[in-house]
Amino acid sequence: MSFSESFVEVDGCRTHLRRGGKGEPLLFLHGASGAPAIMPFMEKLAQRFEVLVPEHPGWGKSDEPEWLENIHDVAYFYLDFLEQLDLRNVTLVGSSMGGWIAMELAVRDTARLKSLVLVSPAGIAAPGVLPADIFLMAPEDLVRNLFVDEKLVQARLSAPVDVDETLKNRHTTARLAWEPRLHDPFLPKWLHRIDVPVKIIWGKQDRILPVEFVAEYRRLLPAAEIKIVENCGHLPHAEKAEEFVDFVCK
Repeated sequence: MSFSESFVEVDGCRTHLRRGGKGEPLLFLHGASGAPAIMPFMEKLAQRFEVLVPEHPGWGKSDEPEWLENIHDVAYFYLDFLEQLDLRNVTLVGSSMGGWIAMELAVRDTARLKSLVLVSPAGIAAPGVLPADIFLMAPEDLVRNLFVDEKLVQARLSAPVDVDETLKNRHTTARLAWEPRLHDPFLPKWLHRIDVPVKIIWGKQDRILPVEFVAEYRRLLPAAEIKIVENCGHLPHAEKAEEFVDFVCK
């Protein structure tokens, strides 16, 4: 399934966007490492949806606008993105930091959403559960901690790296999620406002955001459908693409 590549300007931010497939819209919000390429799970989803994969403000080929100060700015940006592109009945999928952005968006306004799919989402704290400190990890160690499958580790380590974009992504991640680490202490009290169906998928062997976070999500989003994926790390959509796509589409 081929994807087009273009730029759209939203809130004065020239935003890199890949788009492919046909059907109802599915907006994928990437995690801290960005979305530098079309991945197999995106192509599989594009058989059922029109898939949109933007790079967030401050990541990749997108601008780093002056107004970008916190995670709430990104949530409001995507509300404007949905409105400007006139997207409706959107399946909003967010991975890790993208899951955090998706929740921040959804507590503000779900009018254009059909459902929410959270993939090992950051965004909340949980009693007795600590995320890995991604800011202190060497790049190679971070990759090794993303996956269970050693073949995926080696493939990621051997892939070409745009050093400037990688540094840009890390800088923006730190800017938005350094303190407090990877969560918004005010988000949990507003999660009850999410009034569309929610699905949560998590790798059982996640070494970035441990699967024990799921217990807190069960408490905060009791109606959510939750799936734990065996033999899987922090990126179920990359490591278990078939299982992930089946979960999104069912």
